[in-house]
Amino acid sequence: MKIKKLIDNFNDSGKSLSQHVVRGGFWVFLLRITQQLFNFVRLVILARVLSPNDFGLMGIALLTMATLDTFSQTGFQQALIQKKEDIKPYLDSAWTVLILRGFILFTILFFIAPYVATFFNAPEAKPIVQVIGFALLFQAFTNIGVVYFQRELEFNKQFIYQLSGTLVDFVVAISTALILKSVWALVFGLVTGNFAKFVVSYLIHPYRPHLSLDLEKMKELFGFGKWILGSSILVFLITQGDDIFVGKLLGATALGFYQMAYRISNIPATEITHVISQVTFPAYSKLQDNIPKLREAYLKVLQITAFLSFPIAGLIFVLAPDFTKIFLGEKWMPMVPAMQVLTLAGLIRSIAATSGPIFKAVGKMRIDTELQIIRFGVLVALIYPFTAYWKILGTSVAVFLSILVNAVGYSFIVVKFTQCGIKNFVKMIVPPLISGTIMMLVMFLLKINRNVEEIWKFVLFVMLGIFTYFFALYLQDKLFNYKLGTLLKKSLILFRRNQYVSKPD
Repeated sequence: MKIKKLIDNFNDSGKSLSQHVVRGGFWVFLLRITQQLFNFVRLVILARVLSPNDFGLMGIALLTMATLDTFSQTGFQQALIQKKEDIKPYLDSAWTVLILRGFILFTILFFIAPYVATFFNAPEAKPIVQVIGFALLFQAFTNIGVVYFQRELEFNKQFIYQLSGTLVDFVVAISTALILKSVWALVFGLVTGNFAKFVVSYLIHPYRPHLSLDLEKMKELFGFGKWILGSSILVFLITQGDDIFVGKLLGATALGFYQMAYRISNIPATEITHVISQVTFPAYSKLQDNIPKLREAYLKVLQITAFLSFPIAGLIFVLAPDFTKIFLGEKWMPMVPAMQVLTLAGLIRSIAATSGPIFKAVGKMRIDTELQIIRFGVLVALIYPFTAYWKILGTSVAVFLSILVNAVGYSFIVVKFTQCGIKNFVKMIVPPLISGTIMMLVMFLLKINRNVEEIWKFVLFVMLGIFTYFFALYLQDKLFNYKLGTLLKKSLILFRRNQYVSKPD
């Protein structure tokens, strides 16, 4: 198998799997940039053509779908990735259960659509909720064999599979928006994107699933998956509960503002940590019985995550008003304060989320679930009074405080579990934090007497911010031996070397 050849090559060359984790994370992130460029262009065009209310209506439909999807999670995919032995005997039964689940969810969506529209006082949402159910059906019929892409670290194929949906969504959503100028552009883009991924899954992987149901194997998979379900429900209540609350209390337009602010501000969490976790979860699973190697891999991933997250969060925080005015338009300006608060929340979440794959890989999902309960409790206690008083800004502050409390718990437990020590943990975070703070101060000072209202000025400020960040980090690297340059060089060497190893014979 390719992964065996890859690991053997690392052993022969004296390189550890932990270095492969860093190299894989770096490679996946670079590939992800291509995908997000399409999403960015799509977002800018649709934000100009459509209204905040259109995004709010789509948000209501997505919330409904996500609610049903989350509360019926099987956790099978994570269980298959985590298992040490051959997973082929489990695939057909897992696929069969997912198809049955897809049909049930599609039916429920169709019949509850009128009640959803009534709950949010948005009658236009009814047909949207009903049509969006087709996305779940296509997802259910997707080739279960694609689970091997993450399990065997074949992220080149994973990227092609995911990118297919992004490209189709991009083309369909934009072309439909220019013609219809309505929320249906978002609906058709999502459904056709999922259909494209369904088709590509059978073109890119040779496995052909069949209907089968082995109750013993399902019970075994669900033994791991039940904690995924519990954690997923809590994560949903935490990450989507604020959307439901805003939509119900403040209306569809406010929901459109809030979801757009959340999407942009949480780039550090969603586009860095979640992408890197695709690599770290299966790789950590291979290291689950070797704590020293697991610790080494975790600290390097934490270092790379902090290195990438701080400058991105800093740029978003400082340039949020300018970005919104230039790319989205004046009609989106009310969301800026919320976006800035959520940017800080996303930054903290990106650091804390590096711990999640550790707990999954060693089968300690209970830890993750318990920490999510604490976060949910803080959010429940704060969200109503804060939202009632400060609108979507108050919601953002409540989210920020709940994430902050949760991050402290994650950090404490992962330090204790990996035995990495508080000093080593802090050492990975402080230099990027200092460099990011310096970058933000420089940009704020320059913005005092200069308006950033043109694209070329915006790009110039971004480049200046990046230069300031790297220069400040370079000085710290020399003074305090942060060793980030060495880590990046090794990762790049491993990446280039293993381009040849991972190719088929």
